[in-house]
Amino acid sequence: MSETNPCDFAAALDRTASASDRGRAPRLDDLETLLDGPDGPAETDEALFAAARAIRDATSGERMFLRGLVEFSSYCGNTCFYCGLNRANRNAARYRLTADEIFSSAQAVRDAGIRTIVLQSGEDGMDARWLADVVSGIKARFPEVAITLSVGERSRADYSLWREAGADRYLMRVETSDPVLYASIHAGRELATRLRCLDDLRDLGYQVGSGIMVGFPGQTLAHIARDVAFFRERDFDMIGIGPFIPHPDTVFRNARAGSVGLTLRTVAVTRIVTRSAYLPATTALGSMDRDYRVDGLRAGANVVMPNFTPALHKKDYEIYPGKRCVTERTGACAGCMAGLARMADLELDYARADTLKGTETRGPVRTRPFDEKTKVRDESLD
Repeated sequence: MSETNPCDFAAALDRTASASDRGRAPRLDDLETLLDGPDGPAETDEALFAAARAIRDATSGERMFLRGLVEFSSYCGNTCFYCGLNRANRNAARYRLTADEIFSSAQAVRDAGIRTIVLQSGEDGMDARWLADVVSGIKARFPEVAITLSVGERSRADYSLWREAGADRYLMRVETSDPVLYASIHAGRELATRLRCLDDLRDLGYQVGSGIMVGFPGQTLAHIARDVAFFRERDFDMIGIGPFIPHPDTVFRNARAGSVGLTLRTVAVTRIVTRSAYLPATTALGSMDRDYRVDGLRAGANVVMPNFTPALHKKDYEIYPGKRCVTERTGACAGCMAGLARMADLELDYARADTLKGTETRGPVRTRPFDEKTKVRDESLD
């Protein structure tokens, strides 16, 4: 990647922000221009991040929202080439929490004041009725909380059962919206199946989230630009974006890690294009050579997910190596949240933070121009 011409960048930023203001689709070439750049700090990045923050603040306020994460099973039946939980990894430590252990973790989430509980696992083929009973059990104890599930591809009947039990939201990352690229990083999996699941979830009334990795083998700027357009077309309520981190027990063990700079630019461009989606500063961003979650917040993210998995098993949910905070006691990272918010100049918010889709009033968001001398406006958008 190379540094983008400042004038080209300014014009692309202006057109993309204007399209967002008017509810129009962005130009893919403009998205590629905004995504391009060096891995280190650049003046263009600061302009991009400022525009993203302005839209975030206008749509959800200057707030950092919290979701309490409980990783309840490390078993998985898939063979994804990037994931340490893949079924071919004989070195992976496998565990499943009992219902009582999940209820204890949910209690810890509520004790921390957080009102969203995220139940995440590998695609382990768990009994649908068992998970429905867990969901209804949490709702009986804490009727005020939102429950998010992230357990992968299941039947419409299973999704319906969980929805009836009280699940409010569902996260299912696609990692890429390109079917050929998707097939290249998954064994025996098709993007079409995942898209069908996302359609079912939306039809059943879930608030739906998706997302991608940035920087895995074979991915280009053109792929990421199309992913951002895909996010807009699908109008997701939540979008997770994190860097690819190679795991030593996967096919991609020798691949280079994803670029932090490109990941942050992807977060910012996604914010500008999707406006009111909830975007987490992902744990993967916090697990690189240093913690980049504040950088993610400064690039337009507005969610952080402290981990409430029991301390005994935190280290065993190893999608990628070097995961942050795996040796701390259960829920300990919740105590760091106020500091993260403060460093990002945001107010910590413990609300459920349900979807903002359908509540936003569109209109121009005033952003500081990149450079008044080089700023270019597309008059055709007026």
